[in-house]
Amino acid sequence: MPSKLDYLDLLESESIHIMREVAGQFERPALLFSGGKDSITLVQLALKAFKPGKIPFPLVHIDTGHNFPEALEYRDRLADELGAKLIVRKVEDTIKARGLKEPVGKFASRNALQSYTLLDTIEEFGFDACIGGARRDEEKARAKERIFSVRDEFGQWDPKKQRPELWNLYNGKIAKGENVRVFPISNWVELDVWNYIKREGIELPSIYFTHEREVLVHGEFLVAMSEFIRVDEGDVIEKRKVRYRTVGDMTCTAAVESTANNIDDIIGEINRTNISERGETRIDDQVSEAAMEDRKKNGYF
Repeated sequence: MPSKLDYLDLLESESIHIMREVAGQFERPALLFSGGKDSITLVQLALKAFKPGKIPFPLVHIDTGHNFPEALEYRDRLADELGAKLIVRKVEDTIKARGLKEPVGKFASRNALQSYTLLDTIEEFGFDACIGGARRDEEKARAKERIFSVRDEFGQWDPKKQRPELWNLYNGKIAKGENVRVFPISNWVELDVWNYIKREGIELPSIYFTHEREVLVHGEFLVAMSEFIRVDEGDVIEKRKVRYRTVGDMTCTAAVESTANNIDDIIGEINRTNISERGETRIDDQVSEAAMEDRKKNGYF
């Protein structure tokens, strides 16, 4: 008798089906890749979906210029190992070209400006679908997304105008100028990702595991010291043993104290927490309850 599928097999099967739907329904798809665990998982799923062939779409990174060096090194190495086309477009170039106002403040994040660079990149290459690693469990605005999330000709997202997705049927029909963001692991949760990474033996950037780092202690947040943050008189700077639950910009992604130096230990930590990864680590999401939704409406992936 065939072995019984476990829940990771079912999640993987759904995600591979979505990847193949993208390849079948769209002419110029791309995979948004940051070097974080979720986009790394997407690459693994794409490899399985199209083997023995290569991934049939490029990896696209919208580089804010505030990235963790470990994530950038991993990004370049993985693309090279896979022989995948890597497209990098920089927010700093968009700021100069469009005359945008550079964010200021203690933790000045360029995340809101990523939307301009992403939309320019979509137009430059004519992408009609962008695959992203967002999951519904991350944040309330993420939970409103469909797997095929339609954006209008201005790149904007309207949560009230999303299409029903019954019986795993995904409608990718779009008008000229429209775009679809696709989220193959939308139904996964953080623990699913880690269990899948463990099962598949996926290599990750070192910052996901415990290491000693100099951090600025800002309330409950531990922010990595870098040239991108402003240090004020009275700020507390300490060396702590930390790791990262999610990889974003150094300006707005906080570390968590941890001694987890392997995946089993990380899974144990996640099982013991009741705070989402973005809730515990993303300073830019604390601006308002609708911070993420506002960014998404303006084109953020």
